[in-house]
Amino acid sequence: MKAISKTMKVLAICLLLLLAFLVLNPTVVTKANEYTLIKQFGQVVRVESSPGLSYKIPLIQTTQNIPKMKMIYDLRPSDVTTKDKKVMNVDSFVIWEITDPVKYLSSLNASIEKAEVRLDNVVYNSIKTIMSSTSQDDIISGREGLLARTITENIGISMDSYGILVHAVETKKLDLPDSNKESVYQRMISERNNIAAQYTADGNYQSSLIRNETDKSVKETIAKAEAEAEKTRGKAEAEYMQILSNAYNDESKADFYNYVRSLDALKASLKGENKTIVLNKDSELAKILSGN
Repeated sequence: MKAISKTMKVLAICLLLLLAFLVLNPTVVTKANEYTLIKQFGQVVRVESSPGLSYKIPLIQTTQNIPKMKMIYDLRPSDVTTKDKKVMNVDSFVIWEITDPVKYLSSLNASIEKAEVRLDNVVYNSIKTIMSSTSQDDIISGREGLLARTITENIGISMDSYGILVHAVETKKLDLPDSNKESVYQRMISERNNIAAQYTADGNYQSSLIRNETDKSVKETIAKAEAEAEKTRGKAEAEYMQILSNAYNDESKADFYNYVRSLDALKASLKGENKTIVLNKDSELAKILSGN
């Protein structure tokens, strides 16, 4: 019994020591994505921003952790009036970060919800200011990140008093209210139809220039070819006449050509159904046929 009692006492002492260690533990663990605020009697006496171990005074000092990372807050879609008095629906989000945890604690009691309320007001006012000085056409056709950058730059250090830095405001969607969607779409269709008509007109004009130039080139080529053909034909006829002239000037050949020409004439006259021919006995053809 004495041995059991002694063992129980040892266990009780160990438990008391463990409890005292847990209660009086001076070790502070700071993670990479958080600030650790060391507070004494409700006041911040030290901020641990680097990950690792640090120490506090047990019972006197307490700790509080605050996020140390970029966060995203999705704003509610809202209607904004542009410079030309057109209403647009804006759906956006903001990327923000706590840069001064002490200001964040003192001004917003380290509340994410309170911080988002302030962000909602500041970002909406910046969107309203920028878009109210920009026409709807420029907003629709010229996003390219310029609108978001201008809105972010306009916020500047507005959240500095809360220990918050706004990194970027991004627009997820810029839409038109149903009341004026149709009119804007019709105008956009009309503008693109005009552009298409201009391209078509330019194409037809260029086509006519090419066609006219081609027709001109073809006519010139044909004219040159016909001139060359006439030249060749004339030369051939001249050579033909020269050959005939040479043939008829030779008595030995003249009779043969007369004979051939007479046969050609006879052949031409015997065409058709009537195969009878009447010749004068004194004609050259009769003489040739009779052998005289």
